[in-house]
Amino acid sequence: MRPLALFVPAPLDAISGGYLYDRRIIAGLHGLGHQVSAHELAGRHPLPDLAAEAAAKHALDSVPPGTAPVIDGLGLPAFLPMLEALRARDATALIHHPTALETGLDRDALRAIELAMLPAMPRIIATSRLTAAQLAEDFSVDPARITVVEPGTDPAPRARGSQGACHIISVGALVPRKGHDVLLRALARLTDLEWRLTIVGAARDRVHADGLSALAEELGIAQRVTCAGELEGTALEAAYDSADLFALATHWEGYGMAAAEALARGLPCAITAGGAIADVVPKPACVMAPPGDHNSLSRAMRRPIYDPALRAEMAAAAWEAGQYLPRWEDRAALFAKALS
Repeated sequence: MRPLALFVPAPLDAISGGYLYDRRIIAGLHGLGHQVSAHELAGRHPLPDLAAEAAAKHALDSVPPGTAPVIDGLGLPAFLPMLEALRARDATALIHHPTALETGLDRDALRAIELAMLPAMPRIIATSRLTAAQLAEDFSVDPARITVVEPGTDPAPRARGSQGACHIISVGALVPRKGHDVLLRALARLTDLEWRLTIVGAARDRVHADGLSALAEELGIAQRVTCAGELEGTALEAAYDSADLFALATHWEGYGMAAAEALARGLPCAITAGGAIADVVPKPACVMAPPGDHNSLSRAMRRPIYDPALRAEMAAAAWEAGQYLPRWEDRAALFAKALS
């Protein structure tokens, strides 16, 4: 494989599923002996400002000829003025999910950019089969130019649980797409049951994050809800280990890496069927509701919160499924093959 340059909005060390994917692929390619450079893009993304477009041009111009450009989908819109240069350099778009699906942004503007760019990209790597199908159906991308390389999941010890009131953990950035407000409204209907919720994730949208805190107060459940912020390493492991149930009321997931991490630890799940997450989590391991429907999610969550025996059955199914998830060890090899 020729040398590779990955372009991603700064900072690359941000805690999210997409950035984790990028970091693990870079590390895996290095481990296989491939030459990889990472280029962090300044400016506003995914709806770019002038600083973002200038950073994209400077980064692309700095890469020697013969190097394969790979552009994370979050930064791809900033390269619209350089589309012909991308085509000439046989560039690849890495799409976790179309940015036009991100709630809280100008979705029409992002969709217009992606409709112009995605069909013109020489090659696309999608991180789920559902995203690949959507790119073909909704963005007119030739399926022959799409390769699916799903994320990996590290083996993990089985979660031991709280040994008390049902401890629910939700992992995802505090942005509208993750649906934490839907989860709060669902749980507010279950105050007759014993539960507590820990939300793990960065407050990327400060206004939205403050709104979630206000909503918990308004619903009368603030004393049961902990917003733990960004966690990683041993702190994140401890949060998973003490949990009894994983919950994510997402509106859309390009894959659902946090849910896969929950399965790897044998955690039963309560999810909404937003995007590929419904394919990642097997039905025996979860309860599921339509995206945005807090009433349905509340009804679905009642029994697993109330019934430890049911949670144990779901946990067994989750643990079994977690042992068959793709591993990071082979993801880099597939990625390299897609570019060769």
